[in-house]
Amino acid sequence: MDYQQAWEFLDRLQFFKIKLGLESMNTFLARLGNPHNDLPCIHIGGTNGKGSVGATLSSILSAAGYRTGFYTSPHLSSVRERFAINDEYIPKKDFARLINRIAKVLDGDQITYFECTTTLAMLWFAEQNVDFAILEVGMGGRLDATNVVTPLLSIITNVSMDHEQYLGETLQQVAVEKAGIIKPGVPVVSAVAAGVTEEVISRQCEKKNAPLFLYGRDFSGQRSKTSADLFHYSGIHKTRTNNLPIAMKGHYQISNASLALAATELLRDKKFTVSTKAIQTGLRKTRWPGRLESFFLDAEAICPKNKNTSGNRRHFLLDGAHNPAGVAALQKALAEEFPRDRLILLWGAMADKDLKTTLAEISPLADIIIFTSPRSERSATGEQLEKCLPENRDCQVILTDSVHNGICEACRISTKKDLICVAGSLYLVGEARQILLGELVDNG
Repeated sequence: MDYQQAWEFLDRLQFFKIKLGLESMNTFLARLGNPHNDLPCIHIGGTNGKGSVGATLSSILSAAGYRTGFYTSPHLSSVRERFAINDEYIPKKDFARLINRIAKVLDGDQITYFECTTTLAMLWFAEQNVDFAILEVGMGGRLDATNVVTPLLSIITNVSMDHEQYLGETLQQVAVEKAGIIKPGVPVVSAVAAGVTEEVISRQCEKKNAPLFLYGRDFSGQRSKTSADLFHYSGIHKTRTNNLPIAMKGHYQISNASLALAATELLRDKKFTVSTKAIQTGLRKTRWPGRLESFFLDAEAICPKNKNTSGNRRHFLLDGAHNPAGVAALQKALAEEFPRDRLILLWGAMADKDLKTTLAEISPLADIIIFTSPRSERSATGEQLEKCLPENRDCQVILTDSVHNGICEACRISTKKDLICVAGSLYLVGEARQILLGELVDNG
């Protein structure tokens, strides 16, 4: 298989239903020589913020001179975005070669899409001899395909309701699944909130004799009063570092960056060298596309057929918020960090999400909502989304039949003083970002 055929082979695996459990993953990895056994891993679970923490930690460790692999999901537009070493995405030839190897060993046996990508990541990182392999949990933790590793340390960002059909219908049940990545004796850093989620994580750490370091108790971060682009970090070892750069938008990025710094402290305890300069450089260079990603573009260049593109320049904000906690974070960021005349909200979502709750959170901030459907069989229609809006809404509603048409409509009705926010689904954000900014990965 060449690259395109390898991608098509992987895509066909999506027809197999999500299967949580480690037995088939362990069996298949054994047939490949257990490439994960000698990987120096950092395992990241939780509900929201996993990618931001992973991107921050990867940037810091790369700046410190380590060969750092980062496996994340989902991707925005190209599957190669899931696999990176020091900010370089997997080459097409390596992707195709490893998919061919996986397919040959499978010999007709069945694995899921996520099991395949996880296996590919472990194979690539092992053969590339990375110093660190940062692995992001796909769903839950306990039965997630990534949970075959015994890491150097584990990170659990937070716990809130998501994927209830798989993880449970109560916060305690979801927390138990997230806590499943905790391994005997392996340190854990976490930003779980006080209450039932903290109790579950703490109990599991005690059971596994795993040291637990909690955000707000053992380490913390605080935004600088003089600049929104700086923060102060109080560390596990009672040290304090002032005026560290924070490149990404959103109040929650302070806790995400602090989780990465706490992880760095624990790696230092294991005799890995990470200088203050590397930390500053890594923090400054951290990027996480599609998450509170803000930029300005010429509206006429995007949609040249538009007759009315007043002022031409448009302010876009892309955010992959798709569950109630993520949307609440977006709502706070919109209220505090993005001044504008009007908010034009381009919204699309998967039909199996909590549509009423998320729209109740975000719709009061919007002056105009444009509903659209990203290319996915799971997408809710514009009509379905409109029915989920609160009855007492004040905003205007527009329905469009494609993401491209939704973007053009947003450009047409907005001015340069308005904010066009694209949110509701990473599928939508990925498709919109490709239209607006092109591909993240090169053609190599």
